[in-house]
Amino acid sequence: MTPRRRILPIFVPHAGCPNQCVFCDQRRISGSLFPASGAQVRRALEELGPGPEVELAFYGGSFTAVDPALQEELLQAAEPYRRRGRVTAIRISTRPDAVDGPALARLGRWGVETVELGAQSMDDGVLARCGRGHTAGDTVRAAALVREAGFSLILQMMTGLPGSGKEQDLETARRLADLQPEGMRIYPTVVLRGTELEAMWRRGEYREHTVEDAVRVCARILPLLEERGIPVIRLGLNPTEELSAGGAVAGAYHPALGELVRSRILLDRARRLLAEAGATGEAVLGVCPARVSAMTGWKRCNLRCLEEEFSLARVRVTACPGLKKEDIRLL
Repeated sequence: MTPRRRILPIFVPHAGCPNQCVFCDQRRISGSLFPASGAQVRRALEELGPGPEVELAFYGGSFTAVDPALQEELLQAAEPYRRRGRVTAIRISTRPDAVDGPALARLGRWGVETVELGAQSMDDGVLARCGRGHTAGDTVRAAALVREAGFSLILQMMTGLPGSGKEQDLETARRLADLQPEGMRIYPTVVLRGTELEAMWRRGEYREHTVEDAVRVCARILPLLEERGIPVIRLGLNPTEELSAGGAVAGAYHPALGELVRSRILLDRARRLLAEAGATGEAVLGVCPARVSAMTGWKRCNLRCLEEEFSLARVRVTACPGLKKEDIRLL
């Protein structure tokens, strides 16, 4: 079996960002205090030691919007490791309005394979209210350029932004899926300490997008994307000590948000299955072995919900090795 490729993140917080989005504080999100440098890239690679292949990922800023000299410095620092086969892939994240032919040509020269675009929303009103500084049209244009240049395309979206609701979030997911990315990241809105969004929330100008709100809407979005063959490679902010210690003052921050969403998807499917079957008495649900915990829910919450909703004496879950991860069977 081939060892799994390891991702080595290098954060470039706020580098290249011409705007300060109301929700953003890359230092709290990434845990990084200082901008990246070529020396930092080399140090991080040297400290890895022996192990599986490495994919170098530049996150946290708008990579193609920083000074071209810094882009060259960061990518050049990785080049000796790429030639030796230690670094086997490079990815960057950037803004849709910072993508053009020369920028993509520069990335291609240094072996970048994947470009992630922070679309966040496909509603121009929402983008303007958040201070993004780009439009949905910029995302469509940039996605086409990235694909035409031969890069893998990853799109990032957010739910619960100021001015956005469930229907706008679903429409954003549909429109991004139409751009045919190789994958997507979904980041439900978190109110970070010290941001303009915190001030808006405290003034009553923004209603908190709670964990429950995020679970509800993402349980609609994930199946929509999976039906189109688009994997969701991240759901929710990556937990950090900073966020868990109070950096996240409100909103949809939960260290296991993805598991909560998948649990809700299974609950909704079980509801439909039991309703169609007219289940009575005791019900046994068969799921893929990897989904037994998600179907059961935290402290049996899913099973208790089904028992109460359908007046069942008991609901049990059992592992069925032949089932796919998204399937449920009433046994």
